[in-house]
Amino acid sequence: MKRAAIVIAMLGISAWGFAQASEKPATQNPPAGQSTAQAAAPAGKRPPQAKTQPEFDAYKAAAALADPAAQEKAAADFAAKFPDSEVRPLLYKAVMHSYQQANNSDKMMEMAQKVLIFDPDDPEALLGVAQVLAERTRDTDLDKDQRLAEARKDAQRALVTVDTDVPSTGYPPEKLNEFKGFLRSDAYAILGTLDFNAKAWGDAEGNLRKSIDAFPQQVDPVAVFRLSVALDMQNKYQEALKYANQAVDLTKEGTNAGDAARKEKDRLTQLLMVSAPPAK
Repeated sequence: MKRAAIVIAMLGISAWGFAQASEKPATQNPPAGQSTAQAAAPAGKRPPQAKTQPEFDAYKAAAALADPAAQEKAAADFAAKFPDSEVRPLLYKAVMHSYQQANNSDKMMEMAQKVLIFDPDDPEALLGVAQVLAERTRDTDLDKDQRLAEARKDAQRALVTVDTDVPSTGYPPEKLNEFKGFLRSDAYAILGTLDFNAKAWGDAEGNLRKSIDAFPQQVDPVAVFRLSVALDMQNKYQEALKYANQAVDLTKEGTNAGDAARKEKDRLTQLLMVSAPPAK
């Protein structure tokens, strides 16, 4: 989950940015003869905006908080005070990212679900729910099948809405493309994880490759490791070793991901040594 928080902060296209990008709330009227809806949607979704100065000031005060619990309370208070505000999901998305950085998966998913109440197609929130369901659903869960189906549905939906639900106004095209690439990478990583856990090795390989290709600027080491294992399980040992080596390079020894990558690398190395033809 750290990769998501780091990338979103780096790109500056997170929930914090949209409403704060303006110094004052939206008050402009559309040109004569043009409806508000027509003016608001020249090319894709427009960013949400505060309608009044008090609403905007309250948003800024809530968004400035650093503690996730305080942020959550402020978001709830804001939503109660401004029940028609467009920026309510932005505050909950900010709280979602704060809980994500704190590695609090349950609260992260709870906040993502609140965002989806206001915007059912928000790709970040869809991926927030899907990620937690994919990573934290256990075989012993009575609702295992429903949770995994929801994770897959949300990840697949995010791949669609990343092109329709991310506001583009005010952001450099290259940054916007990077942000969308990251979201696609995350979606494919979740789908790959679901396939991986189901031992559908061919499907896992395909989705994990797409995840890596979608955002090569910052590859997810867990996706690389899982791709190595998926290839290993299909007897593609040489290529599996290549990704095991990459996973080792991307992780630290002593971490769960790092130790798993090193174990996989050692296994494949030994396997290939044994299967290699004797030197003449």
